[in-house]
Amino acid sequence: MNLPVLQADCSQCFALCCVLLPFSAGESFPVTKPGGTPCHNLATDDRCSIHATLREDGWPGCVAFDCFGAGQHVAQVTYGGVSWREGGNLGEMGAVLSVMRQLHEMLALLDECVRRTAGAAGPLLDHVAGLVGGTPDELLALDVDELRGEVGAVLGEASAGVRSRWPDALDLAGQDLAGRDLRDLDLRGAALRGAVMLGVDLRGCDLTDADLLGADLRGADATGADLSGALFLTIAQRAVLRI
Repeated sequence: MNLPVLQADCSQCFALCCVLLPFSAGESFPVTKPGGTPCHNLATDDRCSIHATLREDGWPGCVAFDCFGAGQHVAQVTYGGVSWREGGNLGEMGAVLSVMRQLHEMLALLDECVRRTAGAAGPLLDHVAGLVGGTPDELLALDVDELRGEVGAVLGEASAGVRSRWPDALDLAGQDLAGRDLRDLDLRGAALRGAVMLGVDLRGCDLTDADLLGADLRGADATGADLSGALFLTIAQRAVLRI
């Protein structure tokens, strides 16, 4: 089954994330915005007026956000190119986007499983891919939590299979590693799923086959690190690294 595009294309969206998502003033955003209110940087053509200089202008949170292509899929496929501005259905579209983003994220992770290993990922990938074409009512009726549980189990099996080539790999899953210097550790094949890695020192580290699913990498220094073979490293995680 053909997959939808799993990378964001803001030119095909209705600026859904810029309108629907709330944020608070802090390190990631210079101002506070409630959900459902258009960002003041949003132009009338649904384009960001400072897109080219977001990080320099103090908006790194926007750079780090990734919808996995769900925004344009909701805009152009689910709603057939009819914007919330014309449809008057911003609330419904926001709820559908929340579901679609999770489905697209699952697809991206399952697709990586298929590319990296064999197992149950293929059939589940096809199943989830079939769900993204649903109507708004069908999408909102999905039990996303149950589906995430199924996907999580498959990702865990795939991770164990890939990391089995490193029998002495470290298990640091879920641990608080914030601020630590990890350069003396062999992180090849390491289990780092869900680990808190705020500001860790990864300079020059080899993270081949390391499972980074859900790891909080904000501010981590990965200068010179080999991340090319890491498992489940998303665009959003890369965006918050210092490289």
